[in-house]
Amino acid sequence: MRIGIDLGGTKIEALALADDGQSLHRERLPTPRHDYEGTLAAIGELVRRCEQATGATGTVGVGMPGAISPATGLVKNANSTWLNGQPFAEDLQNVLARPVRFANDANCLALSEATDGAAAGAEVVFGIILGTGVGGGLVVRGQGIIGANAVGGEWGHNMLPWPEDGEYPGPACYCGLSGCIESWLSGPAFARDFHQRTGREATAAEVLAFATAGDAQAEEAWQRYERRLARALASLINIVDPDVIVAGGGLSNVARLFEHVPQLWDRWVFSDRVDTRLVPAKFGDSSGVRGAAWLWGS
Repeated sequence: MRIGIDLGGTKIEALALADDGQSLHRERLPTPRHDYEGTLAAIGELVRRCEQATGATGTVGVGMPGAISPATGLVKNANSTWLNGQPFAEDLQNVLARPVRFANDANCLALSEATDGAAAGAEVVFGIILGTGVGGGLVVRGQGIIGANAVGGEWGHNMLPWPEDGEYPGPACYCGLSGCIESWLSGPAFARDFHQRTGREATAAEVLAFATAGDAQAEEAWQRYERRLARALASLINIVDPDVIVAGGGLSNVARLFEHVPQLWDRWVFSDRVDTRLVPAKFGDSSGVRGAAWLWGS
């Protein structure tokens, strides 16, 4: 049995998988935000519940924001900032009394979808998360690409390419820079952009509902978002040239993105034709936790 943990900014999900990929038990707990010890305890409790429910002991893989630094062994680059600088890998392995494998949450999404999801059979798969943050992960021939600095796929912390009027230098990002893709394309960033343009407070989901109902300001906001996403993905295609880009996270539930964005990105992709497919994650919000479980191989 394989147990996957998806450590998100608002919830922690655990999934126990059988060897054939069948789901045996799934459970979620709210993330103890800004509470490192509480986060460790919550993961330990979820693993205990999975094993109690199935009557079996499992391997554990964790999908997490940011990465474990190869230089220090400490967490870096996590938008769940209370993890940064902590010996998370060492501490969690002590809590669970077993080896644990770790990967960036977007790498887990990409691995899940490349293994048995929307990109199954594709040679080069890039997974993106459009949610509280903006993450990316790369899988080539079934293997996640981590990189020498453990930042492989960190697409969200490059500058939004081909900036248009009013987009430079861009919003401040928690990483200390300005104009990062994440500072434009995350859910909170989209809601902030709508508020700054209109003076209206709304969540990303509410803005979509407004647009669907014919609200002109909300429709303009979504068109800005789609154009920015198209530019950001075009730059990614120019570097990686993946067969498939798989999207997860809350904003990936906006079906129109998968039609509109590929209609826009041709202008910026350095090719006479773009064959890359943009698709939603087959396993939706659970794709990351499945990928975490698959960190122990098939």
